[in-house]
Amino acid sequence: MIVLTTLPDPESARQLARGLVEARLAACVNVLSPCLSVYRWQGELNEDGEIPVIIKTRAELYDRIEAYVREHHPYELPELVALDITHGLPGYLDWLAGETTEST
Repeated sequence: MIVLTTLPDPESARQLARGLVEARLAACVNVLSPCLSVYRWQGELNEDGEIPVIIKTRAELYDRIEAYVREHHPYELPELVALDITHGLPGYLDWLAGETTEST
């Protein structure tokens, strides 16, 4: 599964990424370059710089990722969108599964 979110600055994006990987909730998190987000919030049109984040994980971990993001994200209502992975390089998907499994 791929989970997308945005954060207000590089440091909060890095902290969220490290926390997810350290907790084995994600195998890899890409912190991308800043982008401009244009959106309506509470009746007002906004334009803000944000940092897109791509979280690579297993679908069965989504609920735990959602809880983690809710606890650690600075926004009142963070973007959190999940996309199923329907195809992928088998070796990469095996690695992803291994990195998101608790080690014994």
